[in-house]
Amino acid sequence: MMGGLYMKGTMQNNKRYKIFIVEDHPIFRDGITQLINKEDDMFVVGGCENADDCLKYLKNNQPDCIIVDITLKDSCGIELTKEIKKSYPSMPVLIFSMHEELIFAERVLKAGARGYITKREATSKVIDAIRRVLQGKIYICDTMIDYFLERSIAGGQNISSSPVEKLSEREFEVFNLIAKGMTNKNIARVLSVSTNTISTYRERIKEKLNLQNNAELNRYAMQWMQK
Repeated sequence: MMGGLYMKGTMQNNKRYKIFIVEDHPIFRDGITQLINKEDDMFVVGGCENADDCLKYLKNNQPDCIIVDITLKDSCGIELTKEIKKSYPSMPVLIFSMHEELIFAERVLKAGARGYITKREATSKVIDAIRRVLQGKIYICDTMIDYFLERSIAGGQNISSSPVEKLSEREFEVFNLIAKGMTNKNIARVLSVSTNTISTYRERIKEKLNLQNNAELNRYAMQWMQK
């Protein structure tokens, strides 16, 4: 491993799709790698643990699909997805998440991901999900399909009772990073904005969630992410 980046030997077979994994939990990453490598039409070409190493890798390499964990330690999977799609619009991104909250699926699809799969269902559905996004289709579970259909029938209005639904896309990203215990300075670095901007987002989030101070916000965010 070099600089957090691990590589697998290149296989000269055009019929096998190259999958790159961005995941900072080694046990889960290794398990998914083993599942993928059992298939005849795909293999894990490599991976990394953070957003910076992923973007560095993509400058000189082009996998067929990227799997991204939504809750990376030093960044946000949603933000990384946006960065990937900005530089590589046709690159399929499949998001892995420990969260079953439907709001996550909606946000990552808006960011440009082609699929969203929870880690609970990953072992049984990941191969189908990868094949689907490689075909240019979208992968979401049946529960999420029902949610989007109901929302469409409701005229696009939020049908979830979660107050977090009120947050804008950027506020939701900040909220996620707050839940990781990150400081304003670190959040600003991840999102490439000023610390004053993050302070402004904090105030907006507190107002929308009816929270009185930063301590309440930090506690609320951490508890919400652990659901």
